[in-house]
Amino acid sequence: MKKIIALALTLVMIFALAVPAASAQDAKTVKVGFIFLHDEQSTYDLNFMKAAQEACEKLGIEYVNKVGIPEGQECYEAAMDLVDEGCNIVFADSFGHEDYMIQAAMECPDVEFCHATGTRAHTENLANYHNAFASIYEGRFLAGIAAGLKLQEMINNGDITADQAKIGYVGAFTYAEVISGYTSFFLGVRHVVPEATMEVTFTGSWYDLSLEAEGAQKLIDDGCVLISQHADSLGAPSTCEAAGVPNVSYNGSTIEAGPNTFIVSSRINWEPYFEYIIGQVQKGEAIDADWTGTIETGSVELTDVNEAVAAEGTAAVLESVKESFASGDLHVFDTDTFTVGGEKLESYMADVDTDPAYEGDTEVIVDGYFHESEFRSAPYFDIQIDGITLLDTAF
Repeated sequence: MKKIIALALTLVMIFALAVPAASAQDAKTVKVGFIFLHDEQSTYDLNFMKAAQEACEKLGIEYVNKVGIPEGQECYEAAMDLVDEGCNIVFADSFGHEDYMIQAAMECPDVEFCHATGTRAHTENLANYHNAFASIYEGRFLAGIAAGLKLQEMINNGDITADQAKIGYVGAFTYAEVISGYTSFFLGVRHVVPEATMEVTFTGSWYDLSLEAEGAQKLIDDGCVLISQHADSLGAPSTCEAAGVPNVSYNGSTIEAGPNTFIVSSRINWEPYFEYIIGQVQKGEAIDADWTGTIETGSVELTDVNEAVAAEGTAAVLESVKESFASGDLHVFDTDTFTVGGEKLESYMADVDTDPAYEGDTEVIVDGYFHESEFRSAPYFDIQIDGITLLDTAF
């Protein structure tokens, strides 16, 4: 009898020890659907595609890609197709996808819809709709530092004079996201070369090889001695290579297109976010309505510096500036570093909640700097600061 009782207790203990392992195996199955505005020819979309592949393969997650999905009803249809294919997370990568992702989220409450660069998750109050972005303004500032060091080298070498330190920027649209990007880049340049000025031209498209090339050429013809961009093709980098003009790109290295002109590129690494949303769904836990990645989360990165083109010591300077960000000693939009209409900006009500009239609703200058991407993930810095001249502002 004692042997039977002992055997029974042993079996109970074995069963109890097995329960946690079984629970771990019962984590919710995840299948992710990705919606991309363009295909891999777009540096912007390719950056997302690589991160999606890396995250899903690392975690052993099934995923489906839909490429070339316009910012229209096609996005809603693509999202619903992915739901029909069994995806319980659907992600879209472009600003204009937002309305259609919200429409799908309303109709499919059991599916998580996540969207990059959007602005409405914190006001829509949909438990299954989420926005994400990153503090890429810090990455662009760092890229601007690299550009400023190159400008200073050109001045020191007698290639240009200080009053010729004019840079150019090819932007897609006059959205806050683009304004925040070119302003942070410019402030990085001015951190090194205070005399620098900048011209910005717009294409009215996220991806147009010929328009981006034409924009870069126009800036070069107008005396810009270094070019950067917030547009998605190789138009600007290729034009810079042909003209022998230094270039800072975006969303990944363009060294193959510009081995003699490419300096560095900033990018958002989306892999940490993809791993986060997959993990939350597996655990049955809520996804943040607004998620902002940082340098610390591995979400904001620079490519390797092209030592053949960059000024000597650039990589070391960039590491030092990163440390200043981490310590809180440096803020990109420090109001002591720029003026608006010749005046220091003491207060600013930003349009964080994106009402139809685009009225300011949130004070964002606190402790002497503009707090970008803290009150929502997507950028809301839309101020035109002194030193920057805008061209082609119809977009």
